[in-house]
Amino acid sequence: MKTATAPLPPLRSVKVLDQLRERIRYLHYSLRTEQAYVHWVRAFIRFHGVRHPATLGSSEVEAFLSWLANERK
Repeated sequence: MKTATAPLPPLRSVKVLDQLRERIRYLHYSLRTEQAYVHWVRAFIRFHGVRHPATLGSSEVEAFLSWLANERK
């Protein structure tokens, strides 16, 4: 049986990377984990021409992961 979890507090920032940092800190992840998540989200956004992640879907995720696996040196 699943237990109910408390809802997350509202985000204060409007910037995507700052929102990511807020959530990671709220969840008490380590600083190194935060840095790694921010690094990869930033790389994903840059790969797609600085488009907002909300406008990107599964095909963009697949393209980024394929690029990482096949093209990145």
